[in-house]
Amino acid sequence: MEIVSMEFLTALFSIVVIDLVLAGDNAIVIGLAARNLREEQQKKVIVLGTLGAVVIRVFATLAVVWLLKVPGLLLVGGLMLIYIGFKLMTEEKDHDIEAKDNIVSAIITIIVADAAMGLDNVLAVAGAAHGGFLLVVLGLFISVPIVVWGSTIFIKLIVRFPFIITLGAAVIAWTAGKMIVEEPFLKEHFKNENIKHLFELLIIAFVVITGYIKKYRNQSTHPKSPPM
Repeated sequence: MEIVSMEFLTALFSIVVIDLVLAGDNAIVIGLAARNLREEQQKKVIVLGTLGAVVIRVFATLAVVWLLKVPGLLLVGGLMLIYIGFKLMTEEKDHDIEAKDNIVSAIITIIVADAAMGLDNVLAVAGAAHGGFLLVVLGLFISVPIVVWGSTIFIKLIVRFPFIITLGAAVIAWTAGKMIVEEPFLKEHFKNENIKHLFELLIIAFVVITGYIKKYRNQSTHPKSPPM
């Protein structure tokens, strides 16, 4: 994949979108873990905790990029991404993160929580990178500062403009479709470009439409109580 080609830029855009929509929870974790510290300590914890989390995220993603070259794993990864995109559309997450009162504990909490919560992010980014290690690193370097230093603004934007989540789910579904059609033992069935693109569009439609239906049913069954 050539640098600054349309394919490269599209993949990079996909990675940044995936990082942003899936990393909102990680930004919340950072805030919760550091909330009991003094302001000057909070800044230190946020920087060090994030750096530690990013290093682990980079190595984990590169490992998955390599693993996806094993026959059959592109199909498995694609199916898992379909589920991740569906969950992104429908799931309302609770964050039970204990606030820490010292720097070291807060940093460890951030790194461990990010590693545990970041598995969906790692798989999605690895799939969107199409084997490009440079794309993984560039995507993280672009999106992580936005998430860390602009997390409050970004989370408010998601609340105000829910279509951002839909866009993220669609990008993840598109990535899933591309992974499945690139699976070596399925390539024979997707030689025709029109069939390949139609399949990818069907995956996107499936995730977005079923996600909306599930979310609507959840809201109808469990309506939110008005604020007191």
